[in-house]
Amino acid sequence: MLHAPTALIPWLDPQTIIGAAGPWALLVVCFIIFAETGLLVGFLLPGDTLLIIAGLLTHTSNVFGVNIWVVSLLIALSAFIGGEVGYLIGHKGGPAVFERKESGLFSRKNVERTNAFFERFGGLTVILARFVPIVRTFAPVAAGVGHMPWRRYSLYNFIGAMIWGFGLTMVGYLIAYIPWIRRLVVEYIDIILLIAVGGTALVTLWHYFSERHKAKKAAAAGEDVVTDHVEAEELVLDADVFDRAPDLDGDGKH
Repeated sequence: MLHAPTALIPWLDPQTIIGAAGPWALLVVCFIIFAETGLLVGFLLPGDTLLIIAGLLTHTSNVFGVNIWVVSLLIALSAFIGGEVGYLIGHKGGPAVFERKESGLFSRKNVERTNAFFERFGGLTVILARFVPIVRTFAPVAAGVGHMPWRRYSLYNFIGAMIWGFGLTMVGYLIAYIPWIRRLVVEYIDIILLIAVGGTALVTLWHYFSERHKAKKAAAAGEDVVTDHVEAEELVLDADVFDRAPDLDGDGKH
């Protein structure tokens, strides 16, 4: 049963939020998780925080009206489908996906950072990237552009979706079994949501405007801020990268 809205921040109360979304609440959560890896703008969305909060609220107030197993499996499925769509975009679009002007939504550095993960961890990046903001958005696309074998990619994508999507949601649900955490969530959910949503929003906006400022500053200085066809080709990963064993200690040896 949902508790009465508090006077502090009533519009952030879960009853208000879930009441507004109604039967579509879980669908909204699943779409956000899908977009994080299925759409190139997904890195602006609060995936990790959302999973923990979804699990917590499923335990404390059953906000979605279904049990935690259904919630966790649907979220994991959304994460998996998002990864498959991201791969398909990269596979079909090819290097042209990277051909665009630098902006707050796209940065060559984001692609290079993702490529660095693949260089170090090989195909396991698809799993590990789930826990790294920005990289989890660009990894499926980079794998698709580089034509990572689809069967292997899908296996890693499935494992990553289950560990991240199913796992973190369950973690949120299970920690609510700790009495003091449960009381904290029930009594101060508005403040928790404010910190979670507000904190994520601030980090997202900082990243967006920071990247946008850098792009404008570079353009004003006469630098090339457009990734052309040749530069896009250079961002494509070599096929052997996906076969490498991970370099866990970072010494450059696989």
